[in-house]
Amino acid sequence: MSAEEIRPLMSAPHNHRLTWNTPLSEEHAALLIAACGTATEARIADFGSGWGELLMRLVESAPGSTGDGVETDPDAVARGRELAAGRGLAERVRFHEVPAAEWTGDGYDLAVSIGSSHAWPGSTAEALRALRAAVKPGGRVLFGDGIWLREPTPAALDGIGAEPGDFGSLLELIRLAESVGLRALHVSVADEREWDVFESNGPIGRGQRWALENPGHPLYDEVIAEVDARRTGYYGGYRSLFSLAYLVLSA
Repeated sequence: MSAEEIRPLMSAPHNHRLTWNTPLSEEHAALLIAACGTATEARIADFGSGWGELLMRLVESAPGSTGDGVETDPDAVARGRELAAGRGLAERVRFHEVPAAEWTGDGYDLAVSIGSSHAWPGSTAEALRALRAAVKPGGRVLFGDGIWLREPTPAALDGIGAEPGDFGSLLELIRLAESVGLRALHVSVADEREWDVFESNGPIGRGQRWALENPGHPLYDEVIAEVDARRTGYYGGYRSLFSLAYLVLSA
């Protein structure tokens, strides 16, 4: 069986236990939204927006504001449009099925990218430069990217599917943002409970629940193997070593 057959059974856009496709609690999300300080009638862009939950909350926090969700996954875009319509935001939040690196909009008050630096073909620095270019002078950037909390082990690197130089420390990420002209206004890191909840409700938990409900399905063994591999990668690999940093930056 192919990965294309297993993916819809475990993927985030189809998983309604996930509010957002990142380790983030309600309290942490509210903290980030407040730190962005989005003004009335702001223009916001979210690059790699997924189904746009964070984008919609940012738009809702600022009367008269509008948002562009830039996302290549058609399933995520479909979910986002449905959510926006259900919350009366269809005219204020628009989704665009375009690669982030190809989006030409600029002059935004706030540009967001959470866990999507890979959308730019070069590096995290290239992603930060693109986000800085997308906002007007004095604008804000909300950037989320992976960091190592401690020196990664081979099991941690294998579990997250990373090479040794793919991610740095929190301070290295802050300094990298500074190198492209972005200064940190707020810095916070996803904690262990946020990660545990995310992994339990994400592909690991979704795949396990599907397997329990479909014991005789032809894909059962493949889904269980994928669940077990992801469990090994997280619990036996990058848990407590790798995290996601959230930076609110000033351009």
